Amino acid sequence: MRRRLPAEWEEQEAVLLAWPHVNSDWCEDLALVEPVFVAIAKAVARFQRVLIVAPETTAIAEQLHRAGIDLERVSLYALPTNDTWARDFGPITIFEEDEPVLCDFGFNGWGLKFAAHFDNRITAELARLGGFGQRRVSVPGLILEGGSIESDGAGTLLTTAQCLLEANRNPHLTRVELEEKLRELFGVDHVLWLEHGYLAGDDTDSHIDTLARLAPDNTILYVRCADEQDEHYGALAAMEAELRALRPRAGGRFRLLPLPWPKACFDDEGGRLPATYANFLVINGAVLVPTYDDPADAEACAVIGRAFPGREIVPIDCRALIRQHGSLHCVTMQLPKGVPA
Repeated sequence: MRRRLPAEWEEQEAVLLAWPHVNSDWCEDLALVEPVFVAIAKAVARFQRVLIVAPETTAIAEQLHRAGIDLERVSLYALPTNDTWARDFGPITIFEEDEPVLCDFGFNGWGLKFAAHFDNRITAELARLGGFGQRRVSVPGLILEGGSIESDGAGTLLTTAQCLLEANRNPHLTRVELEEKLRELFGVDHVLWLEHGYLAGDDTDSHIDTLARLAPDNTILYVRCADEQDEHYGALAAMEAELRALRPRAGGRFRLLPLPWPKACFDDEGGRLPATYANFLVINGAVLVPTYDDPADAEACAVIGRAFPGREIVPIDCRALIRQHGSLHCVTMQLPKGVPA
């Protein structure tokens, strides 16, 4: 059967969000983080639909209405959730013979680090409630998070060995066996592995969407650290060398666009937080870019704009999001064109 994993920059129907609530890790920071979710929802709703899950939705609808968001462009589903990282428990959509199929991969809290019993059920529950219309849901039987893979929609998959080969995800599979599964499930024939890459405060074991992102025309945007005194310097320099050695499936070289390095951000206990400009979200007609009230914000927006010409660049202040060790892309999952929302 002919399968294809679309690129994020292809046409979309909606973006999925899981709203923060008092019974999640956001409890103490709810007043800080909810405005970020409102800003994301407002930006997305200008271009496409927004699909929101949360244990209670009435107050969310009121917030969105006060923010001037057209609720006709929002679908709200009351479902229990553990947390807000929709990128990793939301459906990964593929196309089988040009028809969308939603893949419900297992989510185990990034290798059994955190509770995920509610989040692991979100895709199945949304399907049961009609959130995806009549589109088929497939259960591949693998642990896989959306933030751990990047696709160009034309047969190339970019990922990191540190995440996909972590012992608590799919320990029954060797690297060769796992790659073969990915090739079969996604219809890819060019799998690129990064062995290096590190982001302090990241709980995901180096998700690719915090480090390097595929873009149109054989382009890769990636984080670069030029400060030799920074703890990230060695790992990111090694990753940059790896990226320079990668080749597109049709030959030639990738166009590499380095993203600037924001100043270090810390939590209240002094722990480093994972501020990264690679965690942007591409939607219809725009790219939402995480910003951190940093002098490098403008440069990051400019670099991402070069990779996605013709799209509006929309900065979203994500200083509150990184307090729980993720950023903008991590809290969103796009639903491609053809998936009713």
